[in-house]
Amino acid sequence: MSEARSYRVSSQRFLPALRFAAVVVCATAFLLPGANAATASKKAGAKKAAVTSDSGRKASSSTASKRESPKQVSKVDKADKSVSGGRNVVASIRQKNGKTVVAVQRRSIVRVTEAAPARQSFGQMAGLHSTEDALDLKSSVALVIDQDTQEVLFSKNDHAVLPIASLTKLMTGLLISEAKLPSDELITITQDDVDTEKFSRSRLNVGATLPRGELLHLALMSSENRAAHALGRTYPGGLSTFVSVMNAKAKMLGMKDTRYVEPTGLSSRNQSSAQDLALLVNAAYSDATVRQLSTSPEYQVEVGNRTLQFNTTNRLVKSPDWDIGVQKTGYISEAGQCLVMQARIAGRKLIMVFLDSAGKFSRIGDAERVRRWVEATHMANPAGVQQAFAHVAS
Repeated sequence: MSEARSYRVSSQRFLPALRFAAVVVCATAFLLPGANAATASKKAGAKKAAVTSDSGRKASSSTASKRESPKQVSKVDKADKSVSGGRNVVASIRQKNGKTVVAVQRRSIVRVTEAAPARQSFGQMAGLHSTEDALDLKSSVALVIDQDTQEVLFSKNDHAVLPIASLTKLMTGLLISEAKLPSDELITITQDDVDTEKFSRSRLNVGATLPRGELLHLALMSSENRAAHALGRTYPGGLSTFVSVMNAKAKMLGMKDTRYVEPTGLSSRNQSSAQDLALLVNAAYSDATVRQLSTSPEYQVEVGNRTLQFNTTNRLVKSPDWDIGVQKTGYISEAGQCLVMQARIAGRKLIMVFLDSAGKFSRIGDAERVRRWVEATHMANPAGVQQAFAHVAS
C-alpha cells in the first residue's frame, strides 16, 4: 500500500494566474446580462420574420439594417470598461461585433532612486569656501609667492591643513631623483601597487615591467598611481622606509604642517598647507629631472607588445601663454581639485598653490585669473606690483 505524501505549495507561485482568473470573472459578470439580452432580442426577431409578409420582411430587414449601421456598431465597440486585477494588472473589456474582448495588460514598474549627495571635501566641511577674495577664486586655499624675494603676493586660507591628493607625487619624485637610483633598472608592477584606497584604474597592469626612469616620468607627468607606488615600494629599505624619508624631507624643508603616509596621495591622511607646499615647489624646482619630467606634455612607453600614450594632467603645460618651470596636479574627493606650479609671469618667477578648488576646471581657471591679473597690474604699474598684491591679500 503506497504511503500518502503531503506537499506544500507556495501561494505566491499561482498568484498571477489567480489574478487573471479574477479579471475574467469580473469581465463575464459585467457583460453577461447584456449578451443574454442581445440573444433574446435576436430570437424574437427571427420568429417575427417567419410570420410576417414579404413587405414585413423588407421592413424588418430595413430595421435590422439601421440597427447594424456603422454608427451604432461603433457605439458598441466603444463601450468598454477597465477592471483592475491587482497592482500591476489592468484589463480592458470591450464588446465588439457581439463578442466579448478582454485585453489584459501588465504595467511595468519604474522605481526612481534619489542620487546620493556629492561628497564634501575637507575644506567645504570646514567652511573655507565662504572666504571671499578680490580675484573671486574658486579654490578655498590659495597662495602666490615671488620665488626670488619670498614675498607673499596673495594669500587665502594659506594656513589651513588639508588633504593634498596627488601633489604628494611631487615629494615622491623629488626623493627618487635625489636618491640617484639606476634609472634603467626594471621594476615590475605587482598586486601591492593596486589601489585599495579609492579603487582607481590604471593602464599599467599587474606584471607590466618598466624602467625606473619611465615610472618616474609617468608619476610626475600623468600622475600614474601604480608607478608612484612601485617607486616607493622598490626604494632601498622598502615602502615603510620611503614614507619615513618623505616625512624627514618635509621636516628638513621646514614643512611643519605636512604628513605623509604613502607615496601616491590616494590617502586623505596625506596632508599639508599652502605655505608648506610652496616650500616643496621651491625645492622641486631646483631638481632638473623633476622640472623636466613634470612639465613634459606627453610620453609613450612600451609595455609588452603594446605602446601606451600618456599625457600631462595639466593642460596649461601645452599652452603658449604659460612658461611653467615645475607643476603637479591632484584630486581626491576629500581634497578637491589641487594645483601647484612655478611659472614666470610678467618677468617674475612666481610659486602658486591652489587647494580645494570646486569644479573640474576651476583650478586652471584660478591660475588663469592670477596670471591675467599679474600681467595687467605689471603693465599698468611695474613698480607697484608688490603693493597691489599686498592690497589684494589684505
